[in-house]
Amino acid sequence: MTLEIDIERVSPLWAALPGVEALAERVLRAAASSGGVALRDGAEVSVRLVDDNDIRALNARWRGLDEPTNVLSFPAAQPGGLAGSPLLGDIVLAYETAEREAREQGVALRDHVAHLIVHGFLHLLGFDHRDAEKAERMEALEIRILEEVGLANPYVGTVAADES
Repeated sequence: MTLEIDIERVSPLWAALPGVEALAERVLRAAASSGGVALRDGAEVSVRLVDDNDIRALNARWRGLDEPTNVLSFPAAQPGGLAGSPLLGDIVLAYETAEREAREQGVALRDHVAHLIVHGFLHLLGFDHRDAEKAERMEALEIRILEEVGLANPYVGTVAADES
């Protein structure tokens, strides 16, 4: 299964994380192949790398929360229609929030960003963490996908990613 990935570095702050685009592609391909959801060959996902001001505006407009967050996901298709949809949706990541969280959690920024991308992608596939059972399922899948690309369990000693 091929995945079309469009990555746009909107904020120059992301220059502080060299290779972020290659990282995003690697973890998105792993998530697409291991997400357990049938996807259309050539389905497209976009990733926008922004700053806290940009994500704050999106968060206020779409979630009614006038504050920055780490990652937002904007699905383009209903979970039941993903297999036929050419568009999966958009993932938006904020540099300052991701960097602060990584520092507070004592993890490498690269690893935290990889986790946030996987987290955001799983939201596009219809996964959520609104209750304990769904959160456990989503977290287990995140852990498995990240392990496939050689990254450690992001939930050991940390707090789960913000709700997106």
